[in-house]
Amino acid sequence: MTLLKESYLCHLLLLLAAAYQNSALHRLAVRLGAWCNRQIEESAILRPLCREGAVARSWPGSQTCRLLSWLLNLPGRLLRAFYHLLEDAFESSFFAQLVFRLGDETAVAQSWLILLLWIIPYEYWNNAYTLLGFLALLLLLHAGAMGRGDRRLDVERIGFYPLLFFGAVILGVVFSLTRNVSVRFLIYHLSAALCVLVTVSAVRSAAELKRLAAGASGCVAISSLYGIYQRLSGLEVNESYVDLDLNADMPSRVMSFFDNPNTFAEVLLLLLPLTLALILCSKHLFTKLLASGAFLLGVAAMGMTYCRAAWIGIACAMVVMVFLWKPKLMPLFFALCLLAIPFLPASIWNRILTIFDSSDSSTNSRFPLFKAGLDVIVRQPLSGAGLGTAAVQRYVKLLNLYHARTPFVHSHNTYLQVWAELGILGITGLVGSLLWGVKRAAHAVRHCGSSAARTITAAACAALCGAMVCGLADYLWNYPRVMCMFWFVFAMALAGAKLCGETAEA
Repeated sequence: MTLLKESYLCHLLLLLAAAYQNSALHRLAVRLGAWCNRQIEESAILRPLCREGAVARSWPGSQTCRLLSWLLNLPGRLLRAFYHLLEDAFESSFFAQLVFRLGDETAVAQSWLILLLWIIPYEYWNNAYTLLGFLALLLLLHAGAMGRGDRRLDVERIGFYPLLFFGAVILGVVFSLTRNVSVRFLIYHLSAALCVLVTVSAVRSAAELKRLAAGASGCVAISSLYGIYQRLSGLEVNESYVDLDLNADMPSRVMSFFDNPNTFAEVLLLLLPLTLALILCSKHLFTKLLASGAFLLGVAAMGMTYCRAAWIGIACAMVVMVFLWKPKLMPLFFALCLLAIPFLPASIWNRILTIFDSSDSSTNSRFPLFKAGLDVIVRQPLSGAGLGTAAVQRYVKLLNLYHARTPFVHSHNTYLQVWAELGILGITGLVGSLLWGVKRAAHAVRHCGSSAARTITAAACAALCGAMVCGLADYLWNYPRVMCMFWFVFAMALAGAKLCGETAEA
């Protein structure tokens, strides 16, 4: 540590930082950041987009919210009443006190669960384990409520739109063409709903938020190491994942534990911003070095996935991250991005250029998929075909809506697929949830002082923005564990916004 602090590189970086702080560029960046803030606060176009809508404002005081909160917290209140009835016995019981203590550390248990959920290979995982894991965390929360009485499920902070989306999921099973199969997809969505409920309710401090970010960073590090190992071990090129006529020099696309390179890239897209936030908010050098190592491994693995939609998504996420965290660094960030272009490997640069090539088979194959999804929406705009990709596949096959050589699996667009499955309520709930979550997180970051909660909230918000962009060209929820991870990041944004709001009120 001492050698690092006394090294020539460290002194050079400190000199450059000091020079930048006193430079005209820094003063210009500060003025530009202030100008951007004024535009957001005063713009007739941006102000309605940034402010909280009427539905979101009325949700905490609504009868629906109060009833739902009362029902979900009823087991905790009953357990607390039982505790008072036998208080002396519980106070003298070692095992009871141990369970109560574990209930207080639900966020810590969740950080380990997150790590396990997403580093175990697909062939060894049953998605029912995800549901059981979050049910166990819910029981831990109730145990904390039993022992202390000040623990509750925070329904108000989750908002109306996620509830609307989950209601659409239930209706998607009722009106599904493949009801038995849709029940299986309901389990996946139930796991994601429990993830949101547990995360928002369990996080009570910035330290717990950092532990969850550390769990995400561990997933990035371990999965990226395995992905890099795949490359070094000579993974064969899979022709179904790339057009070899346009990408003859491109090596194999790594997929780590996730069975598909696009899925692995989406995982990194969601978790890399949280890893970056852990670097920025860690107070100890050792922790910063570990998080930095995980981030660098993740960036390298992201490049090796050769997933163009995820690359665009992570670029958007980094722009949002810098803008929310420190807007005055935007010019420097763009300058560094331009300087990095000549150092990109030729295979990555060529892969980027194929985004604009109309002869790329991977790009062209998406248009029949988009059209099939749109045809389903035109025919079933209100109810959709039913929950799950299987329901849409059956509807497309029955009406002969898809005509291409590759089989129809999904619409390759998150918004088209959700609308095709769940109808107008589903797409309204999804888009409303994302916009409300992003606005709530961005507002909290803009009105909160420098803190770990602010940095992680900005990162979660940035990851959601990147995922929203990536979702235009891919269906992020094709794999249930990625769906759960998506909603985990959404919950991190809400939990961080809650902590930022509490800090601002204090």
